[in-house]
Amino acid sequence: MTERQPAEGVREKDRPWLMRTYAGHSTAEASNELYRRNLAKGQTGLSVAFDLPTQTGYDSDHILARGEVGRVGVPIAHVGDMRRLFQDIPLEQMNTSMTINATAMWLLALYQVVAEEQGADITKLQGTTQNDIVKEYLSRGTHVFPPGPSLRLTTDMIAYTVSHIPKWNPINICSYHLQEAGATPVQEIAYAMSTAIAVLDAVRDSGQVPQERMGDVVARISFFVNAGVRFVEEMCKMRAFGRIWDRITRERYGIENPKQRRFRYGVQVNSLGLTEAQPENNVQRIVLEMLAVTLSKDARARAVQLPAWNEALGLPRPWDQQWSLRIQQVLAYESDLLEYEDIFEGSKVIEAKVEQLVEASFAEIDRIQEMGGAMAAVESGYLKSQLVASHAERRGRIESGQEKIIGVNMFEGTEPNPLTADLDTAIQTVDPAVEARVIASLQQWRDSRYQPPFNHPRPCKALERLKEAARGNENLMEATLECARAGATTGEWAGALREVFGEFRAPTGVSSAPVAVPVEEGSTLALVRRRVDLTAKDLGVGKLRFLVGKPGLDGHSNGAEQIAVRARDAGFEVVYQGIRLTPEQIVDAALAEDVHAVGLSILSGSHAQLVPDVLERLRVAGATDIPVIAGGIIPNGDAEQLRAAGVAAVFTPKDFDITGIIGRIVDEIRKANKLDPLEVPA
Repeated sequence: MTERQPAEGVREKDRPWLMRTYAGHSTAEASNELYRRNLAKGQTGLSVAFDLPTQTGYDSDHILARGEVGRVGVPIAHVGDMRRLFQDIPLEQMNTSMTINATAMWLLALYQVVAEEQGADITKLQGTTQNDIVKEYLSRGTHVFPPGPSLRLTTDMIAYTVSHIPKWNPINICSYHLQEAGATPVQEIAYAMSTAIAVLDAVRDSGQVPQERMGDVVARISFFVNAGVRFVEEMCKMRAFGRIWDRITRERYGIENPKQRRFRYGVQVNSLGLTEAQPENNVQRIVLEMLAVTLSKDARARAVQLPAWNEALGLPRPWDQQWSLRIQQVLAYESDLLEYEDIFEGSKVIEAKVEQLVEASFAEIDRIQEMGGAMAAVESGYLKSQLVASHAERRGRIESGQEKIIGVNMFEGTEPNPLTADLDTAIQTVDPAVEARVIASLQQWRDSRYQPPFNHPRPCKALERLKEAARGNENLMEATLECARAGATTGEWAGALREVFGEFRAPTGVSSAPVAVPVEEGSTLALVRRRVDLTAKDLGVGKLRFLVGKPGLDGHSNGAEQIAVRARDAGFEVVYQGIRLTPEQIVDAALAEDVHAVGLSILSGSHAQLVPDVLERLRVAGATDIPVIAGGIIPNGDAEQLRAAGVAAVFTPKDFDITGIIGRIVDEIRKANKLDPLEVPA
């Protein structure tokens, strides 16, 4: 049988995009095994997920790291961990993406040192550090330092890599997380481009890169984009991104070489739209979202990573990740997609939509520039309040049924699902004993790093050198490399910079967010508001007070913000102090503000340790009449344990009716205060 020949007029296939799986958990050893297994399955690049302590510059034994170690990624505390993570993986031959932002310089330094130890030529290293701090202030919440010093770290990294690691992408500007926080396509484009302008202006104005090399800087800027289920609009968004980037780099920075102006982007398709209800529907959602970034040759992603069908339930297992990888491989190798030029070229429909997006995005970019640019718009709270408002509007459309989601607000009936028959085995679970092992290993490293076989110099001198460099204006990368070679830890490196730069608490956007769901007479929200008012009257207070808390290091604040905004609109006085609080701080605030209920939001999996801690502290303080409500990605078994421990109610992503949740909180306040149930319906 002869090999099939390409049809007449069909050209040779394009090379497929880089196929990655976002992975890392528990320990460096376990993650190394996972990476080597994924590479053997045909994955063509590595995408490293770091745990929250690593992302926020804390060692595993810090008080804020409790319950977070190894949960959403791999803990990397020092060069020894990085060695183990990439053991038997030749870094010179890899294309490695590292999802790391505030501590990006530190992780790149550890990566470079390990590559040098492997004998690699660092000029050949290929990969990406995410390093987009603006979206951390707006959506992801793993920022550490204030905007000015953060932008300096980014600038120094870019200047260093252009000269020393020229194939590395030192920043991956992320509109992905903006869409997760509720951004419309126009906001996603405009905010990402405004971030790029802020970064390129800072590099240009730093004097570290001569004007004639700015083309090299632009050529190494990459983007990380989201693709939602409205795949025609999303594909047009990608084309609009490319046109806007081409124009900005040509007109603002004078880049003449079209190859350097090319919009280079990778994609993680949308996780916001993945549902806990009927999670098997997530497979077709993922496929549609992938088509948005692969169908159009002129706007095709350079790298794609897909979530797993069960991510709304918990951590995916290796088999679930393999399924997502196979989805990509079937499209790339079995279909004829890569045999054609751009199949949308000349479409009047596509062209009109792209132009509409371009025009609206430039208008918003101009508005942000008039405010002083992206950093000023972060500090003023403008960007965050716009995202909170957009997200609230989206939630309102879902609750009203205007925006339809299969299995959630329509076609809710379902046959029994064999994939989730045993929920405890349908997701990956992290052994709670991992945290103790990681902490013990860290303590051993601190005690033995100066001794054979490591023989690192004592890090004190290197850390002092780092602080000295931070107080001045020299590039911080060399001092950071010195700390890495001295065996310093993540917490020591970040702690030294915290001493000089300070820390930053980003605006929450809650107080300035407009009302998203109108309180119309007879509406559900109006009825809940009536119940709030009646309960306040029964308790003899002017207003019910509700504390929304984010314990631990989980920075995914979207859900907490939406609960806070709706509770405010329902008549509560809301106390919301933002992310990254200890249980002690949350309980102190609850007592000081004399609140009537506490809501805890955790998506990282640390609920099992942190929620009971809050309950115990309230009990010791004699405040057992304050009901505690928990929300987040909480498996059924854990939810039962939380309720047994005294949690009044547990809500997960399937509970999309926020107004109904607020009504339930009122019920729990009445129950805790021994008030009769209200006849007013919710």
